[in-house]
Amino acid sequence: MLAGIHFILTYTCNYECDHCFVYSNPQAKGTFTLNQIKKVFEELTNIKTVKRVYFEGGEAFLFYPLMVEGIKIARNQGLETGIVTNAYWATTEEDAELWLKPLLELGISDLTLSDDFFHSGDEKASPAKNALAAAEKLGIPVGVISIEKPKIEKSHDIAKGDSIVGGVMFRGRAAEKLINGLPTRSWRDFTECPHEDLRNPKRIHLDAYGNVLLCQGLSIGNMWQTPLSELISNYDCDLHPISKLLVEGGPARLAKECSVKYNNEYVDACHLCYELRLKLRDKFSEYLAPRQVYGL
Repeated sequence: MLAGIHFILTYTCNYECDHCFVYSNPQAKGTFTLNQIKKVFEELTNIKTVKRVYFEGGEAFLFYPLMVEGIKIARNQGLETGIVTNAYWATTEEDAELWLKPLLELGISDLTLSDDFFHSGDEKASPAKNALAAAEKLGIPVGVISIEKPKIEKSHDIAKGDSIVGGVMFRGRAAEKLINGLPTRSWRDFTECPHEDLRNPKRIHLDAYGNVLLCQGLSIGNMWQTPLSELISNYDCDLHPISKLLVEGGPARLAKECSVKYNNEYVDACHLCYELRLKLRDKFSEYLAPRQVYGL
């Protein structure tokens, strides 16, 4: 049952992190207009199961008035709201309060802050820490995402092999920048999608290009061409050329069925899945979109 809608409000970001799986950067295009946001919410009145809406990116705070207006519309429709941000705007705790007070008045349900090596290096102080302190002072529900540089965790089980810790998902820019030196496994081992319920998605992501995304870069259609409510109600995993195979046997099944060359070993399931989808993109451009998240 679909319960959550996540707006990729923009692919633009003031950072260009190595671990970003949507290839965000300061030059990235693809930002919602207010009219597009209104159209989405009109469609949400026909999807009765949706309870919460998130605004993320890229960096949603770069388009603060647009984000605030989207939150207002969501709250007027009785939906819970949340934001994911790198908190670049929280230059001091006092300044962070200025940005957060309007969101407090709107009654946002969750503020998620990215605070890790990729955003603040090894510095003990960071904008996210200022935002965290301000949010807690104001009484805004707040949490922190901390994705660390990938590390190898040695295993005493030879059959199991070493594992990778840190939380990076090896797709997008991470598949290009962060895989060197990491242990790999046979492609045959990756027989399921570890992160998304592709048969019965509980959440979807939407971008300004109209893509309705089960996972970043894996679309079920374009909501500017077909109404969002129709795309959701008509979605059948078994009729989707990519998600069908991923559900049946993970990226390994996709590798067996697709007619592209692939390596013998990969870092993890996301790494294999992303590399396969990148090679299949031209053949299935309707379903493997947008080009942005494939670095194209």
